[in-house]
Amino acid sequence: MYYFLCMLALADTGLALCTLPSMLGIFWFNYKSIAFDACLVQMYFIHTFSAIESGVLVAMAFDRVVAIWSPLRYSVILTNGVVCKTGLVIFSRAVCVVFPVPFLIKRLPFYHSNILSHSFCLHQDVMHLACASTHVNSLYGLIAVIFTKGSDSLSILLSYVFILRTVMAIASREGRLKALNTCVSHICAVLIFYVPLIGVSVIHRFGKHLSPLTHVLMANAYLLVPPVLNPIVYTVKTKEIRRKIIQIFVQTKITAED
Repeated sequence: MYYFLCMLALADTGLALCTLPSMLGIFWFNYKSIAFDACLVQMYFIHTFSAIESGVLVAMAFDRVVAIWSPLRYSVILTNGVVCKTGLVIFSRAVCVVFPVPFLIKRLPFYHSNILSHSFCLHQDVMHLACASTHVNSLYGLIAVIFTKGSDSLSILLSYVFILRTVMAIASREGRLKALNTCVSHICAVLIFYVPLIGVSVIHRFGKHLSPLTHVLMANAYLLVPPVLNPIVYTVKTKEIRRKIIQIFVQTKITAED
């Protein structure tokens, strides 16, 4: 579980590092331009880290399935080697799926308005500025989303169906509540990631009449809310992390008093 938490933290950090510098440059220093190649690089890393985070959430769902379905064999099933291989598969999938995206954008001509509707570069945002057919880009973008976030969300849903069936088979009410309580943090992380994602997708598809500020706020929420809230959720719900943080603060206070 803690290895997957580390992967989630790295994905959140990567997302924040991809977006915050350009956002701060716009809001603090009024720096409102970005080179085309730099935009492609930012786009690649944003979508890559987003796909990695989605994959990590699936791995964490599988972790909860094993912990509830067969707790006595947890350490046998989820060995360090299995966790490392899972992380490598998640990383490789994200890198390979997103790799063609910048090249599909680079082949398009851009002659007229080059004003983005967000404070960072997203594939669908840059694609709409092109002066040629973007059918291939749209098709590949749809396939990539279905292959990553679509399949991941379905896998998470099926995992919780299996978890609920397993929990309902537990005889005692206390046992059922204890088992479900171990999933609360992960459910919160899934909602924190997928709810803004769904909101951004709906606005891009059906919200053409909405103000540009709404588009900007939703896109910022999609990329910045998970890195902000995930550490809080897992700190509150995980006793070992909470105890370690309290221990650090207590040691710091004692050192300062000495």
